[in-house]
Amino acid sequence: MDNQHTAVKNGTFGSRIGFILASVGSAVGMGNIWMFPYRLGQYGGAAFLLVYFGFVFLFGMVGLSGEFAFGRLTGTGPIGSYDYAMKTRGKKGGAYFGAIPLIGSFGIAIGYAIIVGWVLKYLLGSLSGAMMRTDTREYFSSITGKFGSVPWHFLVVAITVAVLAGGVLKGIEKVNAIMMPSFFILFAIIAVRVFFLPGALAGYEYLLVPRWEYLLKPETWVMAMGQAFFSLSITGSGMVIYGSYLDKKEDIPKAAITTSLLDTIAALLAGFAIIPAVFAFQMDPASGPPLMFITIPKVFSMIPAGRWVAVLFFLSVLFAGVTSLVNMLEVCSEAVQTHLHLSRKKAIFLVGAAVFIPGLFIEYEPYMGFFMDLITIYVVPFGAVLCSIMIYWVLKDGKIMEELNKGREKPLGPAYLFTAKFVYVFLAALVFGLSILYKGIG
Repeated sequence: MDNQHTAVKNGTFGSRIGFILASVGSAVGMGNIWMFPYRLGQYGGAAFLLVYFGFVFLFGMVGLSGEFAFGRLTGTGPIGSYDYAMKTRGKKGGAYFGAIPLIGSFGIAIGYAIIVGWVLKYLLGSLSGAMMRTDTREYFSSITGKFGSVPWHFLVVAITVAVLAGGVLKGIEKVNAIMMPSFFILFAIIAVRVFFLPGALAGYEYLLVPRWEYLLKPETWVMAMGQAFFSLSITGSGMVIYGSYLDKKEDIPKAAITTSLLDTIAALLAGFAIIPAVFAFQMDPASGPPLMFITIPKVFSMIPAGRWVAVLFFLSVLFAGVTSLVNMLEVCSEAVQTHLHLSRKKAIFLVGAAVFIPGLFIEYEPYMGFFMDLITIYVVPFGAVLCSIMIYWVLKDGKIMEELNKGREKPLGPAYLFTAKFVYVFLAALVFGLSILYKGIG
């Protein structure tokens, strides 16, 4: 049975730029903000950056393009797409494989909604000034206890559901068209403000001075590869569903490279906004939630007009979080629509409730951290590997290459398929293995 005849019709993106901004919205998230700046400095500055650029280009050109093309070819999400791939070989059971990356997206959405809820609380605390008057560790602890952020958590899920209820064109595309340019503008303003802080130069040196000896350390390559892979949101699900809403005349590899470039610019902007400010006040640029929720707010409390810088910062982070969450809930909602035969709005409300209710019981930060580790270390990278195999080994070569070449002036050559099958799929499997070995690399 052809998925193109059974998939629900949710519309298409109205323009290439709308599609790219939605894809960038999915890709730009917390990893760009609390992980990339730290890793860039920790693993050799510009030396790390060169390795990272190489992996971003490869994963964008082959991995991201493949997921976009897979979705556009089948016109549906991971369950239908994997089933389609298996059927091209006369096999059944692809839907069961497709459920794995779907579970990954659903799991991330549960934890991510909690974290974005914290961001919303910090934004409101910045506006009122309450956050600036409280010790940052105490403020963070007050919302990360058991059932500690229920209203903010609920509001974030409600906002995401409201966006999705508008459909692809009026909801997803329209919101990303506002939020993603705003993210870049707000972070650029913060980066300019931080540039004038006394002592900020040490932060730029930490980020940009190349320490070439780090290229001899395996961890530099491992962390650059993991950061590039996960930053582009290559999960085997979310970008497949966005690809299914893409017009046949669009050049997919070009869109994938543009998405990768903008995602990288977002990560660099975050680095230039955060790390020099941290160094200006001689604080620890540790990665993860402590950087965003404890260290940075402390810095804002020390600089003139810091309250308004904090407002800009948390507003931009909120935009990044909501646009990523929109993608996660969309892929789950499409699966519910298609396979449970519900209307779009019923599917969206059902998924919203399914994301919010379990999340209530892991709002306590240690529980949430443990849950997110399970999902991001094991489920998500495994789903991404499965997707790479489905696209480049299971699906017949002619089908994926034909889809990738639609809308292109110059067709992709045989080197592309060789790189995809023998380099990209191997590296995707390596990311999965290293993720387990290092207990997370993305």
